[in-house]
Amino acid sequence: MKFEGSYVALITPFKENGEVDEDKIRKLVNYHIENGTAGIVPCGTTGEAPTLTFSEHEKVIKIVVEEVKGRIKVIAGAGSNNTDRAIELTKYAKKLGADAALSTCPYYNKPTQRGLYEHYRKIAEEAKFPIMLYNVPGRTGTNIEAETVARLAEIPEIVAIKEATGSLEQMIKIQDLCGDKIEILSGEDHLILPMLSIGAKGVVSVVANIMPREMSELISSFLNREFEKAYNLHTKLYEVSRNMFIEGNPVTVKAAMNILGQIDNDLVRLPLVSAEQKTKDKLTKFFKERSIIY
Repeated sequence: MKFEGSYVALITPFKENGEVDEDKIRKLVNYHIENGTAGIVPCGTTGEAPTLTFSEHEKVIKIVVEEVKGRIKVIAGAGSNNTDRAIELTKYAKKLGADAALSTCPYYNKPTQRGLYEHYRKIAEEAKFPIMLYNVPGRTGTNIEAETVARLAEIPEIVAIKEATGSLEQMIKIQDLCGDKIEILSGEDHLILPMLSIGAKGVVSVVANIMPREMSELISSFLNREFEKAYNLHTKLYEVSRNMFIEGNPVTVKAAMNILGQIDNDLVRLPLVSAEQKTKDKLTKFFKERSIIY
């Protein structure tokens, strides 16, 4: 199974009463399908998985799979620093009919490289389901080193990695050690073009929430060797991506989506708080300057 193209790290919209907004999730799924997104990634960091209850987490995955109806891929967020919980979520994603599970590096308890290997090996062995590793040491406190990725790539169920260290050197090393045994997707929107140039096949993107067509065209144009078009899209999206993390993720992207009329509010769950007015003003000014809104 190939994983290439633009995969959106989907936000989880909430109603004014704080509940998950099922109708809005379904609308967003169709919006992405209409705009060329290759796949939906629900219940990741951008989807506020840490503040979803277990039942909400499973509900969001179920809604997305149901609405996608096999039209594009679904990579369900199924990571945990509790290996048994990660196995449970991965099996659930498999049962529902997702295409793969996104499994973040265990956070807070900071396992060794041997512990990381055993964590993922056990998930793969028990779930028997395609797994995309998610390496984001800035959030988890632990880096899945290239040598560990190479060992994991020998496991048939480990099929891809979302690489978000920000290190091109690590990406090159993974590519060198793994070859075609694992597909690499960028986990950093501002580094997409450099990562494509050294072997990545796509992105799991925050910015795709607001500009799905442009993100999809960036990936496809590069893979089709339309390098000038890819560079121009990269330049445009680079500026957008640098403005999507003013107050962190998903606070800023939700504020942006609300400004653009894509969601009804910018509600997030504590300990996150909605963007300050000065951030919203800055985003509005930026979107107007770039003719994204008028």
